[in-house]
Amino acid sequence: MNDLSVREILLAQPRGFCAGVERAIEIVERALIKFGAPIYVRHEIVHNTYVVNHLKQKGAIFIENINEVPLGSTLIYSAHGVPKVVEHQSEMRRLKVFDATCPLVTKVHIELIKLADEGYEFIMIGHKGHPEVEGTMGQIEGGIHLVESLEDVASLSPTQTDLLAVVTQTTLSVDDTAEIVHAIKERFPRVRMPKQQDICYATQNRQDAVKVMGSQVDLIIVVGSSNSSNSNRLKDLAIKQGTKSFMVDSAADLDPAWFDVYQSIGVTAGASAPEILVQELITELKKLGALSVRQLKGVEENFKFPLPKGLKTD
Repeated sequence: MNDLSVREILLAQPRGFCAGVERAIEIVERALIKFGAPIYVRHEIVHNTYVVNHLKQKGAIFIENINEVPLGSTLIYSAHGVPKVVEHQSEMRRLKVFDATCPLVTKVHIELIKLADEGYEFIMIGHKGHPEVEGTMGQIEGGIHLVESLEDVASLSPTQTDLLAVVTQTTLSVDDTAEIVHAIKERFPRVRMPKQQDICYATQNRQDAVKVMGSQVDLIIVVGSSNSSNSNRLKDLAIKQGTKSFMVDSAADLDPAWFDVYQSIGVTAGASAPEILVQELITELKKLGALSVRQLKGVEENFKFPLPKGLKTD
């Protein structure tokens, strides 16, 4: 199999788990140790097949409907956040809840609720049906208009424009969001933007790393599950830059035919993809003829979010 063209693997830095994902997974693992299986999790804790299956083996049960959780059980909210109605349902069923919502998503929720109390109407930039979007839009009753494209901005019809604010899904493409934000400002010059950009630091760092890597490789492989928004954005960004790109859940998804004409392969991973999957991918690429592995320079992320009360180390 060493007759293929691939010779060098470049690794993006940073890649893989972010602080919010690490915190969410640790919350489930600690709850399992402290309270024993089963532990219920509302939606996939993060959007990665390997992580979800690993936690299932330990005794986590992933559900979508709160009514599936037995009265008085332990429930964990996923990193994407939940609508207020889910919180109310949990209270009604007397569930012991640990909130694994990423603190950066929670920041968006807090700002939205604060502005809603001041009478603001909202434009949310995000993907319809994504759990983070549903969670954010579900923080208040009505008054949020979802936009996914420039066309959506053109058809917006808010009830008023004096108090209008923008919020965004945290895992979007920085560049695509900038285009939509510009269009919103063009239509509504008085619109209020977030005090700090809602797109999270980890999403931006991984996108910046792909931009750096794109000019140095013939092909970029993104490790991530198909329902991972930030992983999909990495693939989209690579393609938009003119670099061929594929997304794989694991090394098992590699197609040797991809590498017949490429000398250098770039590898990155979405914020919910564990490093073990990257290393397994590298092992398989070496079998396909890769001779060297080189990690590019990039941002070092050492940030860590605190755990909820009741799960912290003594």
